[in-house]
Amino acid sequence: MVSQVERLPMPSRNPLPLSAGQEQQVRDMYYKRVRGYCADEIKRFAQCAINRTISATWACRQERLAMNSCMIIHATQQEQDAAREEWFATRLERQRQREEKKKKRIEQEKFHREWWGLDEKDKLKGQRKSLEREE
Repeated sequence: MVSQVERLPMPSRNPLPLSAGQEQQVRDMYYKRVRGYCADEIKRFAQCAINRTISATWACRQERLAMNSCMIIHATQQEQDAAREEWFATRLERQRQREEKKKKRIEQEKFHREWWGLDEKDKLKGQRKSLEREE
């Protein structure tokens, strides 16, 4: 059973300025949505184009036209807006994933230090003790 992801509402209907990376994430969601609508047409074109090179242009013309027209029909401003709203709605989930990833990285670093006998500055504890004895 799929758990419900906590979603936040869109901050406002006016588009907020996003960083380049955030805009790329929105575009990726948008492209994924459009490809999802046209999955059958894309699959038919891909099946036709298997083992063909230049001849795919002529042999798969109908499939290509069907795929392109489907993509044009679904690649609208409304889909871009829906992708942007989805991006804003799932920002809490992405934040949780980042926090979990950071927590896991810290645990792995701690394990690495313990395993190799390193202190916080990644110096060998044994070397430090031997240097202290020499002084």
